[in-house]
Amino acid sequence: MYRQFQEYTYRSITLLDMKQGDVNGDGIMDNVYLYGNKPNGIFADNITLIIQDGHSNQFTTVNLQNNAGYNPRLFLGDFSKDNVKDIFVSIDSGGSGGYGIFYIYSFKNNVLSEMFDFEKYNNKYKFNVNYEDFYKVSVGSPQLDVLFTIDISYKGYDYLSQYYDENGKLKQPIKGEVLALGALYPIVTNENRMGYDLLALQRIIGTSNSDTLGYVENLITWNGSKFTSSRLSVAILGTKLISLF
Repeated sequence: MYRQFQEYTYRSITLLDMKQGDVNGDGIMDNVYLYGNKPNGIFADNITLIIQDGHSNQFTTVNLQNNAGYNPRLFLGDFSKDNVKDIFVSIDSGGSGGYGIFYIYSFKNNVLSEMFDFEKYNNKYKFNVNYEDFYKVSVGSPQLDVLFTIDISYKGYDYLSQYYDENGKLKQPIKGEVLALGALYPIVTNENRMGYDLLALQRIIGTSNSDTLGYVENLITWNGSKFTSSRLSVAILGTKLISLF
């Protein structure tokens, strides 16, 4: 059936990825496909999710709102903790920002429902990045009622002297940025539960895209109706260990 579908239904479109698993909960393996156009070999557009019911062989087509990018791929895993695999779609947007396009769908009982949309996530997890006196950078979100402080004193004289005077005071207000969602990893946090949570990463930058200050890391888990944050933190880059002796 897979060959017939590939050759007959989508002759002019490329199969980008394919996974097998029970995604509707009837105990029978289903086929999940990503198809799309590949005009230049590595870039794909019109990326479409196709779900084939293993029992009836009927197809369900899911038109992705953002359907163009690089390295489109599928992952099947139980994010809702209901013992039925969910469908995780990932696409790299390309470019220097390193943004990602991510969707997660449930197809339990052959009913499609969206569990995760990267744009909705980006709209919720927004942060203000401000340089502060004495070589500090604050990363805060009034909406989330959270504040992190990064020490950038390790940056060295050439970098710091652009923004700070000899007393460690800012010469003028300086802002950085937390970029949109760049990576979303399925992870197992409880082996006894046999389900997946998600680790979301957003890069923190200074005054240029090449100036990485750290990452916002968000562990999110399904609470029965939506993904919620169970641990929000900032990870900083390591520096060389300088002996005090």
